[in-house]
Amino acid sequence: MSFKLKCLVASAFLISLGARHGYSQTVANSTDTMRISRQKCVEIALAENPTVKVADLEVKKVNYAKKEVQGSLLPTIDFSLAYQRSIELQTMNMSMGGQSSQIKMGTDNNWNTGFTAAMPLVNASLWKSIQISETQIQSSLEDARASRIDLINNVNKAYYAFLLAIASRDVILQNYDIAKMNAEIYKKQFDQGTASEYDVLRSSVQVSNIEPELLQADIAIRQCQLQLKVLMGIDYNAEIWPDISLNDMKQEMYGLAPGFDKNISRNTSLRSLDIQNRMLEQNVTLKKFAWIPTLAVQFNINWNAMSNGNALKNQKFNPYSNVALALNIPIFAGGTKYHALKQAEVQLTEMKFQRENLVNNLNMQVELAIDNINKQVRQISTSEQGVKQAKKAHEIMQKSFEIGAATYLDLRDSELADTSAQLAYLQAIYNYLVSTSELDALLGREEALILSK
Repeated sequence: MSFKLKCLVASAFLISLGARHGYSQTVANSTDTMRISRQKCVEIALAENPTVKVADLEVKKVNYAKKEVQGSLLPTIDFSLAYQRSIELQTMNMSMGGQSSQIKMGTDNNWNTGFTAAMPLVNASLWKSIQISETQIQSSLEDARASRIDLINNVNKAYYAFLLAIASRDVILQNYDIAKMNAEIYKKQFDQGTASEYDVLRSSVQVSNIEPELLQADIAIRQCQLQLKVLMGIDYNAEIWPDISLNDMKQEMYGLAPGFDKNISRNTSLRSLDIQNRMLEQNVTLKKFAWIPTLAVQFNINWNAMSNGNALKNQKFNPYSNVALALNIPIFAGGTKYHALKQAEVQLTEMKFQRENLVNNLNMQVELAIDNINKQVRQISTSEQGVKQAKKAHEIMQKSFEIGAATYLDLRDSELADTSAQLAYLQAIYNYLVSTSELDALLGREEALILSK
């Protein structure tokens, strides 16, 4: 379903409610709505989200691949059964004393069955392949960890967006109630002959203009709720609602001190690169081991039967067995092994430069993120002060308007300033929460992502 179609469906649903407080109030007050914390959302997502399940299955798959390689060290046992029917026996001509004769060689039926067992004794390449498979498991584990961190970060941001949408709607609803009150004041003044019909119409239009904003706010809440449910992997028909407000999340927003732990060693990209580097080092060693001789042992036990006539009657199987050692010494392969080794060494050198570049970029991102968070903390403080001033100014203007000492335009300006200040304050809190989550994800701090506010 496209984004536009989703919006249309959501709009139709919201309009059909027909309630003054819209979708958000209907859901929030419903007895079927589950009040849920951010930590609980994360817990459910880690258990139900398909992305995490796929990552965990990848770990299982690589673990099976390792066991497959380890199985190459164990003996292999095969059973074989072969039957041969002669159509025309081989003829041998013999000449003795001037007389020639012909002798038929072989039998009509030839049965051969038995077991073959083989096991490598010395195979350095195989041993190194097992080490590489163990490193591949570590790589899959890190990929799974990266998926979990990315999911937790996305759940956090979706939950914070949900809170922002709810808080923003509350501000718009407050503005709506004030506009209705002012429209009623003008209506009373008009009835008393102290206000014109134009003033009444203008204030009524203002009320009507805010109603679409309320509808859009309800749509935003619905979209944020759906996004959170998708990330959690739960039924989209389930009704969930935050158990905390965005304003309550403002606690303990003191920024990050200069001595804040900036260790990037747990960053998922860096750890994945280090694992890849270790795999390339092992691959270089593997290429070198291609020159090392291999030694294997093989044991055979077979039964053979030869007869004429019916192939299923009067068969006498005679056993025979042997044991063998096979030594393989590489001498020359057209330079393929040498050039394969050089390719592996070049890849290893490239990886070292990539790691150096990644470390520089990560350190820069961490510094910028910390600076940004500290600025957002100051922005929250400034916005909070702005909200207090705008609210006080609006209260003064409201009283002035009620006694006729201020025009409607003056009142409307104070209302817009108050609304803008509150929305800016809420946006600053949201930005801080999202930035801290992003920083924890950047540093690979999985436990901090889960336990943060």
